[in-house]
This record gives sequence, C-alpha cells and structure tokens, in this order.
Amino acid sequence: MTDLRIGHGYDIHRTAAGRKLVLGGVTFAADFGLEGHSDADALTHAICDALLGAAGLPDIGHRFPNTDPAYQDADSQVLLQRVISALRARGWAPVNIDATLIAEQPKIAPRLAEMKAALAKSTGLPVEAIGVKATTNEGSDDIGRGLTIAAHAVALIRKV
Repeated sequence: MTDLRIGHGYDIHRTAAGRKLVLGGVTFAADFGLEGHSDADALTHAICDALLGAAGLPDIGHRFPNTDPAYQDADSQVLLQRVISALRARGWAPVNIDATLIAEQPKIAPRLAEMKAALAKSTGLPVEAIGVKATTNEGSDDIGRGLTIAAHAVALIRKV
C-alpha cells in the first residue's frame, strides 16, 4: 500500500423551488435550491465522497443516510468536517481537492473565492490546496435545462 491515495466523488441534485441554494458552503441568492435530505450541497457532497473513497470508507449516503432524521437539513460543511475527522481517526489527512461544479445557473465565478474559503475551513487545508471550477452543459440534458446541478471531485489523501 502507498502512503498516498486518490478518490473520486460525484453528486447530482434536482432543483426545487422554496429551498435555499447552497454550493461549496456558500448560500446563493436564487429562486430555487436543491432537493435533498440535508442542505443538498452537491459540491460538498462530491468532495465528501472523494475523500471517503480515497480512504476506502463507505460513501456519504452510508455515513449520513437520508433515512436518519438527524441529518434533515444538515449543514454539509458539518458533514465534511465529520468526514475529515473520520479520515484522521484512521490515520489519513487530505492533501488537496479539485472539484468541478456543473450548473447553468447561478453564476458561480463571482463566488469561487468564498467557496474555496469555506471548504478550506471545513477541511483544514490551505485555500491554495483547493481547486473549484464551474462549467455548464451548454443547454443539453437536465443540467443544461437547469433541472439539476452536479459536481465531480477528486481528492488526494496521505497517511499520517
């Protein structure tokens, strides 16, 4: 076994009226949010799964099941902090994270620095060890029609 491991995470949520929109720990002014048991922060969920996968641990759905009322409307940054604690308890620490958010709306670029800062705070990583990018699906499929928002993430962890 190596002292370095890479994990990949993916998450997607349908848009929903009447919910707040949280992405990467930042609340956006929007007339929709994302459906989900927690705050439905697709970017943070993908990051959680990347970290958990790198450590060989069960995914976010097993760790924080949507059948457990304790996680109703949960702050995904708190979930991310718990993931980091679980990694550290097993002798792992994050090295860096690179994530891509796929959404037609809202405009993400003006809030990227805030998102990176929130994720850095939750992971204990320096801001420069976190990459967050945004793209669209150019009007194709459910993402392109604004019906869903998705995210991919890759995380590198090291044995400590």
